[in-house]
Amino acid sequence: MSEELLAIAEELYGLPPGEFTAARDSRVRALKGTPEAAAVKALRKPATAAWVVDLLVRREHDQVTQMIAVGEALRQAQEGMDAAALRELTRQRRQLTAALTGRARALARSVGLKVTEQVAEQVEETLTAAMIDPTAADAVRSGLLVAPLRATGVGGDVDAAAAVALPEALGFAVSPVAEPPVSLHVVPDPEPDLRALEEAQKELAAATSALESAQAERDSAAAEVERLNARALQVQAELDELRRHITELEETAQQVDDELEEAEQDHAEAESALAEAVKRRDEAGAAESRLRENS
Repeated sequence: MSEELLAIAEELYGLPPGEFTAARDSRVRALKGTPEAAAVKALRKPATAAWVVDLLVRREHDQVTQMIAVGEALRQAQEGMDAAALRELTRQRRQLTAALTGRARALARSVGLKVTEQVAEQVEETLTAAMIDPTAADAVRSGLLVAPLRATGVGGDVDAAAAVALPEALGFAVSPVAEPPVSLHVVPDPEPDLRALEEAQKELAAATSALESAQAERDSAAAEVERLNARALQVQAELDELRRHITELEETAQQVDDELEEAEQDHAEAESALAEAVKRRDEAGAAESRLRENS
C-alpha cells in the first residue's frame, strides 16, 4: 500500500457521503495508467453508520483515543472480577459509548445528515466493539471504516479487516480535523452531549480506580491465603509425624507389656521353684539330723 493511496483514501472518507462517489471517480480518471488507479476505483462507499464513526474519529480524535485507552484498561481490569463487578463494568462501558454516540449524531447533524435510531445503534455497536476488541479499535482509529462493527462479547470475533477500506491500513491513525466539512446546513453541536461524555468518563475513571484497588486487596488476600495454606500443610505434616511417633510408642508399650507379663510369669515360676528347693533342703536337713541322732 503506497502512501499516495493511503492519503487519497484518508481524503475521500473525510468527505460527506453524497460527494464520495464523484470524488473517487474523479481521482480514478486522474490516476489513469498508474498502479493506484485500480486500488482507488475499488474503494467502497461507506455505510452511513461507518461514515458517522469516521466523522467522529476525525472531529473528536482525543475523545475516541481516550475511549479506546479506557477500553484497554477495562479489559485488563476485568480479569478475576465477579459477576456483579462485570455487570457494573458493562454499565460503565455503555454509558461512555452512549455519550460518544450522542456526540457522533450531533456532528452528523452539523453537516446535514440525520442519523436514524437504527444507524445510531450501529454506531454504538461499533464503538463498543472498539472498546472490547483491539483489532476493532485499530479499524475505528483508522477513520477508513466502510461498514459498522459488532462484537459478540469480550474476546468475541470481529472481522475488522473486512470493515475498512484498506485492510493494510489497520494500525494507521487518521489525522484529526479541527473544522467540520463544508455544508449548506449547519446545526450547532449540543453541549449536553459533551457534558454527558465528560461525566461518563469521570465515572469510568473512578470505577477503574476502584477496580485497581479491589484487585490490590484481592492480591493481598490471595497472598495471605497462600501463606496460610503453606503453614497448614506444615502443621499437618508435623501432626502426621507426631501420630506416626505415637503409633510407634503404642506398639513399643504393647511389646513391653507382653514382655512384662512374660517376665512376671517367669518370676512366679522361679519363686515356686525356689520355695520347692527350700522345702527339699529343709526336709533333707531334718533327715540328716535324725540319722545322726540314731547313729
